[in-house]
Amino acid sequence: MTPLSLPRGVELAGPVTPACERVLTPEALAFLAELQREFGGERELLLAQRIERQARIDAGELPDFLPETAAIREGDWQVSPPPAALLDRRCEITGPVERKMMINALNSGARMFMADFEDSNAPTWANAIDGQVNVMDAVRRTITLDQGEKQYRLNDEIATLLIRPRGWHMVERHLLIDGTPISGGLFDFGLVVFHNAKQQLANGEGPFFYLPKLESHLEARLWNAVFSFAEDRLGLQRGDIRATVLIENLLAAFEMEEILYELREHSAGLNAGRWDYIFSVIKKLRNCEGYVMPDRVRVTMTVPFMRAYSELLVKTCHRRGAHAIGGMAAFIPSRRDAEVNAVAMAKVTEDKRREAGDGFDGTWVAHPDLVPIATAEFDAVLGDRPNQVSRLREDVNVTAFDLLNVSATPGEVTEDGLRLNASVGIRYVQSWLAGVGAAAIDNLMEDAATAEISRSQVWQWVSQGVIERSRAEAIVDEVAAELGPDAAQAAELFRTMAFSKEFTDFLTLPAYELID
Repeated sequence: MTPLSLPRGVELAGPVTPACERVLTPEALAFLAELQREFGGERELLLAQRIERQARIDAGELPDFLPETAAIREGDWQVSPPPAALLDRRCEITGPVERKMMINALNSGARMFMADFEDSNAPTWANAIDGQVNVMDAVRRTITLDQGEKQYRLNDEIATLLIRPRGWHMVERHLLIDGTPISGGLFDFGLVVFHNAKQQLANGEGPFFYLPKLESHLEARLWNAVFSFAEDRLGLQRGDIRATVLIENLLAAFEMEEILYELREHSAGLNAGRWDYIFSVIKKLRNCEGYVMPDRVRVTMTVPFMRAYSELLVKTCHRRGAHAIGGMAAFIPSRRDAEVNAVAMAKVTEDKRREAGDGFDGTWVAHPDLVPIATAEFDAVLGDRPNQVSRLREDVNVTAFDLLNVSATPGEVTEDGLRLNASVGIRYVQSWLAGVGAAAIDNLMEDAATAEISRSQVWQWVSQGVIERSRAEAIVDEVAAELGPDAAQAAELFRTMAFSKEFTDFLTLPAYELID
């Protein structure tokens, strides 16, 4: 393989493949180096601020709406109107940047497809690079896959593509800029926008993104600066880049207005990232008394603190002229069990009906079979309208107490719940370490949030004395033994995360050191 031509200060720590030669061109690498040098330092400062904020919460300072940004919340402003390609988002399908999944998702009949470099993609070097190739081919509508008996091609009509890069907390250790690993988010975003933005605009769409794991409006401000910088460098117009922010962090829920404000030229709305949000509430309030959640299966979108979060999101978005996108339906239909399907489909229908009724403009599904169900529920409310942004939800009045009202969640902590957390968590980690970030577990398409909820609940239950540590360890060991020796590495990592003295912010950080 011909060595790559590397710009000054750029080092490659991963193997060079034919895909690397296509993706990591000298010009693309120079652009990545610019992004890292311009914004890497601010990223580090913001990550340090996360640690400081957590220390204040641990000391008793509960989250609240920020007094210093009251003028933004009270001000009269709106985000830029959406481009035509983002007007109607009533059903969005999500999945990793794996070739077959991308083709199936683009062909699914959903209005949008979020191709994911983040929680449903295990960030091996091969996945990171091959994912970029798959995006390039999808944008150019040349993506195909031949598996002998079955060939995959794009339909004439396909979903609009959005990309989710990694969050600010992740790095791409296989590419060093001036001796430091580049930000994973800048790596993913930079390559996608460099190679595809102009072609996407020529297609009548655009460089559209989802931003994960934001914890403050300052982190949104950094992304906005990145977008403006990229537009200037690549000859794009201001606002060509659009981003939907996942509100999947408790602190971000208190700064939804400010996040929209910071991104107002580039905003495409907010999304209720429900599973990561549950994980975040556990994580942020883990050392605070009175915030222990019951078994995960009891924490639904109808419990008070989740209801407050979702209704506030709709009200906030619509007040500012932005789309509000609902949460994930993760069910995977069974080809063998009609009874399981009937029960699950009824729950999906109920969930999507509630979201459409609450004012959301669209929603997420994980499987093509759910697209017609979700679409039908939004069709029933929207009719011929592309969205319901004009529905302002002035009846909603959510306070800080409402967002923090975890104690009103019905249910108990049980050994069955602990056993389920161990089983699902270990099985997902096992899949992730094998390079598969979207794992089918118990008829659900799970991503990293699954393991995060599982291990954080166990950690909190033990830390707060709800379950004796010795009993919890025994149950996790029993589950690990049932899963067999192939799950040994995953079980060991799960144990470490669940029973360590100090809580690790993201399981994927130590797990990343265990993959190629």
